[in-house]
Amino acid sequence: MNWFEAFILGMVQGLTEFIPISSTAHLKVVPVLLGWGDPGVSFSAVIQLGSIAAVLWYFRQDLGDLSNGALRAVIRREYDDPDFRIVLGIILGTIPIACVGLLLKASASQFYEQTLRSLTAIAIVSIVMSALLALAERIGRRKRHFGQLELADGVLMGLAQTMALIPGVSRSGSTITAGLYLGLDRASAARFSFLLGIPAITLAGVVELKDLLAEIASGSLQGGLLPLGVGLLSSTVFSYAAISWLIQFLQKRSTFVFVWYRLAFGVALLAIVFSGVEFAH
Repeated sequence: MNWFEAFILGMVQGLTEFIPISSTAHLKVVPVLLGWGDPGVSFSAVIQLGSIAAVLWYFRQDLGDLSNGALRAVIRREYDDPDFRIVLGIILGTIPIACVGLLLKASASQFYEQTLRSLTAIAIVSIVMSALLALAERIGRRKRHFGQLELADGVLMGLAQTMALIPGVSRSGSTITAGLYLGLDRASAARFSFLLGIPAITLAGVVELKDLLAEIASGSLQGGLLPLGVGLLSSTVFSYAAISWLIQFLQKRSTFVFVWYRLAFGVALLAIVFSGVEFAH
């Protein structure tokens, strides 16, 4: 991998991590279609740390307010405090994906690589998720805002987040979809989705970083640290832009543009797979 390829992959990661179209799917599909081959799970997970840097910076005020509010609530034993509920919801909502993700890495990594990350699987999952998001748009009440989040919202959206371990689901897509089903307005569902993703994405990136650094140290990963640094920087910049755009977009518009995109993406992938075209892996 050279620095230009890493820059493009960082851009793809940044633009798709928080928009509900699946960054994992695009990081698999885009380089394969371009003939670069699959960048692998480790590189894909590590450049997600750039997305974490972006979301931490973008929501720095929110995170500070939530942390201070939750700490005050604990000291005063005011466990009905909204800040405490949101922070506890994020913590509890992270447990399912952390446990399942570590279990998947430890016992089913080959199945994940060869089956779940196949183009056919990604295509089918993308189509299914487009239908679920469309249904959420139709039946979701969208009456509750961010300050009305309950502990149950964090737990249920956390369970939905676990689905994102399947490439093509989209972490933001599954959590925003769940938020709409739970009656949150679109912008609040997206905002909580981003905050909920901080621990999970960070954990995945750190776990894979060790393996990637070992590959670089052994010389088995060509290019060394430069592509990794370029990918992280690119991911950070484009993630920040995507977060800012999506929050503003969802304040005025529905998610149907993503529904149609995911449907078209899945159908196009299936057409490519069944056409028998060979790509680099």
